[in-house]
Amino acid sequence: MKEKLESILENAKEDIKNSNDENDMNLIKSKYMGKTSEFTSIMKSIGILSAEEKKSVGILTNEFRTTFNNLFDEKLNAIKLEKLNKKLESERIDITLPGKVVKTGSLHPLTHIRETLEDLFVSMGYDVVEGPEVETDVNCFEKLNIPKNHPARDMQDTFYITDEMLLRTQTSSVQVRTMLANKDKTPIKMVCPGKVYRRDDDDATHSHQFMQMEGLVVDKNISLADLKGTLLELARTLLGKNTNIRFRPSYFGFTEPSYEVDVTCFKCGGKGCPLCKNIGWIEILGSGMVHPNVLRMCGYDPEVYTGFAFGVGLERLAMFKYGITDLRVFYQNDVRTLDNFNRKEM
Repeated sequence: MKEKLESILENAKEDIKNSNDENDMNLIKSKYMGKTSEFTSIMKSIGILSAEEKKSVGILTNEFRTTFNNLFDEKLNAIKLEKLNKKLESERIDITLPGKVVKTGSLHPLTHIRETLEDLFVSMGYDVVEGPEVETDVNCFEKLNIPKNHPARDMQDTFYITDEMLLRTQTSSVQVRTMLANKDKTPIKMVCPGKVYRRDDDDATHSHQFMQMEGLVVDKNISLADLKGTLLELARTLLGKNTNIRFRPSYFGFTEPSYEVDVTCFKCGGKGCPLCKNIGWIEILGSGMVHPNVLRMCGYDPEVYTGFAFGVGLERLAMFKYGITDLRVFYQNDVRTLDNFNRKEM
């Protein structure tokens, strides 16, 4: 029995030595350890042997199995390693070559500012409303308490299409449309973002086209405190949680009282620097309580309802937030401008 197992093992060694393929190795294993192999036949015959013979044959078969498996695994691993090395060689990458630059997209800073504000106000229960950029004189001025020949119209420098049609100078016209469309005169909470147009010379701080977002709240018992809390939340969302605001009296035809709103300088924290002209404050928007005449012309009883409104320029906020010094970069259509924002926390 010993001689027979040694003979089988020698044949197996020779076959393993001459094999250079994984498929051949599988065939060799089947040949010497499979169900029809001589080794398996010997294993089956152990049952008819005497106890003493079973012991000696059992030792021999275990030695055969161990030796065969060691030889087989060693050769199979060598074949796999050689195959892997050949594959690595054929698919070698020259890491000294420059990598490929993957172009990534980025939101335009104005888009980001707009979406940030929309998310903020939606979370506070506001509706986001849009309206036409070509507007009537009535909606853009008269129903906002700015009748014809009113001095405030001179501040707008309007693009007129006809005597009654114009490019809107402010998104307040959307507020008028919303109040007029509200037939039941229920409370309103809305913001209206969009483009507006005014006759102006384009330079680093002015443009004939820019973006606004205006807000309107109309309900019973709305007070200046509600306006202040809303604008404080807006400022801190955009410019940081340590930002504070202050109100300065101003004039707008559609609000009374009216206020300019300043924020603490985000560069010096209110201590005073060249950016804020050493006063510690920077003006960002206009606001006020909705004028009773506006409520009345839009169908609301000013004896029952009050409201507040505000308007902010999105370019101005973006310039503050991202340190942009020239308004014109927003409208140059140069995709390289967006590269500056790819790695920034927006």
